Amino acid sequence: MPWTRADLLARLAELGIATTTHDHRAVFTVAESEDVKGAIPGGHSKNLLLKDKKGRVFLVVAESDAAIDLKAISEPIGASGRVTFGKPELLMELLGVTPGSVTPFGIVNDAEGRVTVVLDAPLLDHPILNFHPLENTATTSIGRDDLVRFLTLSGHPPRIVAVSDGRIAPAPDA
Repeated sequence: MPWTRADLLARLAELGIATTTHDHRAVFTVAESEDVKGAIPGGHSKNLLLKDKKGRVFLVVAESDAAIDLKAISEPIGASGRVTFGKPELLMELLGVTPGSVTPFGIVNDAEGRVTVVLDAPLLDHPILNFHPLENTATTSIGRDDLVRFLTLSGHPPRIVAVSDGRIAPAPDA
């Protein structure tokens, strides 16, 4: 069974990672979340589950307004050839979420380590980041360094790449 919001928040607390969760109406797209974003300070994201021609899977986490060129992203993230969006079945299988709820927190459901997490470097300019806690009826705020620590402790140390221009940026101190 996929992790629940309660499971996730308990794990974050167990790791000593402070978060704040804001309940709101369900939002399925970045465009639908504009009023939610305005009410919650920090960086907001869009999260793309991508698959390359060899079947490798990447979760790209970028600022909600970032322009991402899927034709140019392969090399910077380490994919083989062009990438395509993961189907809803793959989202559920690997991240335990449905479309509209994609989040880096979903990595807790990838016990086999199939997903490579890629954080867009400009997103990390924000000291506080916001993501769905495995469901799109809430947003959880987490410190940037705590996110990196959480991902690393979950067996998915993130690659930090400027997906808009392919530069690899240094990771923040975790």
